[in-house]
Amino acid sequence: MKTNSNSYTIIYSAVLVIIVAFLLAAVYAGLKDRQDANVVLDQKKQILYSLNIRDFKNDADAEAIYNKVVKPATKEGETKITFDKVDGQDILYATINRQQKYVIPMKGMGLWGGISGYIAINGDKRTVFGAYFNHESETAGLGAEIKDNRKWQEQFQGKHLFKGEDTNTIALSVAKKKTDDQTQVDAVTGATLTSNGVTNMLHDCLGKYTKFFNAK
Repeated sequence: MKTNSNSYTIIYSAVLVIIVAFLLAAVYAGLKDRQDANVVLDQKKQILYSLNIRDFKNDADAEAIYNKVVKPATKEGETKITFDKVDGQDILYATINRQQKYVIPMKGMGLWGGISGYIAINGDKRTVFGAYFNHESETAGLGAEIKDNRKWQEQFQGKHLFKGEDTNTIALSVAKKKTDDQTQVDAVTGATLTSNGVTNMLHDCLGKYTKFFNAK
C-alpha cells in the first residue's frame, strides 16, 4: 500500500486511535482502585470536617481518626462508605469525647451547579455540632466561600434546627438579614443565590429526618 495514499492515511489513523484507546483503558483500569480509594478518603475527610476535626497530619492520620470516631456501617475492608439507614435516610453515628453525634449527608443546587456537604447534629437532636459544605462550580471568592471559608462554616456550630415548639419544620437557614440568632447564619457576601441554595438544601435534606429528630 502506498504510504501517501488516502487509504493508508485512514487505516493508519484508525489503528493509532485503537492503540491509544486501548492504552488509556488499561491505565484507567490500573488506577481505578486507587481513584476509588481517594474518593472514599475525600468523603471521610469531609465527614471529619463536619465533626470539627480538621487538623490531622496526613491521609493516614485522617483515616485513623475517622475509624476511631465514626461507627462503621459496613464490613471491614469495603471500599465505599455505606450509611446506616433511619426511616430510609442515610446517617452516620459518631462519638466525640464520649458524646453521640449524628452525621447527615446533604445535596442541593447552587448558582452554577451542585452543592453538597455534611452536617453533624448533637445528641440532643436539636442543635448543630458542625458543618462542612462543598460545591461543583461556584464563583471563587463568592459562592465558593461555602467551601473555602472555614469561619463561615463555623457559624453553624450551636445553631438550632427548630424554632420554638415547632419541631416538624426545619428553621436552620442562611439569611442576608438575620432575624433569629438561634437558627440563622449570615449569608455569604455577594452570593445570595448560593446562600439560598444552602438554605434550600438544609430544609430539604434535614426535613426528611424530622421523625428521627423527634424520636425519644
